[in-house]
Amino acid sequence: MDYAQIKSNMQTHLAKTEEALKKDFSGLRTGRATTALLDGIMVDAYGSIVPLNQVGNASVPEARMLSVQVWDKNLLKTVEKAIRDAGLGLNPMNDGQMIRIPIPPLSEERRIELVKIAGKYTETARVSARNVRREALDEVKKLKQANEISEDEQKRYEAEIQDMTDKTVAALDELLKNKEVEIKQV
Repeated sequence: MDYAQIKSNMQTHLAKTEEALKKDFSGLRTGRATTALLDGIMVDAYGSIVPLNQVGNASVPEARMLSVQVWDKNLLKTVEKAIRDAGLGLNPMNDGQMIRIPIPPLSEERRIELVKIAGKYTETARVSARNVRREALDEVKKLKQANEISEDEQKRYEAEIQDMTDKTVAALDELLKNKEVEIKQV
């Protein structure tokens, strides 16, 4: 493996780390309705556990309201129960045709808790980025030991790898800062 491959692999992994953090953040409730809130909900349908999006269509009709149009009306109660039991603090209402989910305003304690959770997600992403850096540095050392690169090249590559890691960590911190602002917004 040459340095171009190492760098390319590292960039791919760092981008995936950033995307994973964005996905984690999309599931954190901020007081605004978003269908991403329902992404992790699993429903017991037709004898198996399936994601909510396989039994119905979620939408955002208002800023503080979600609705789920369930395709099979026999599953309305099951979907309603799955949403209620998901631990999101949501109280769905079934009108016989669809499920409406009002999004309650967040309490101050819940906001603080969500900021802490966002911080944990970000720290996990930082650790992932540092692991990617460590793997890339190990690969560069192997190149040096195999005499495929000079000591000067090794130092330059290590500096480049550190720079890429620093930029990714800064981007992760920026995502956290934006999410904190979003969560604290009343």
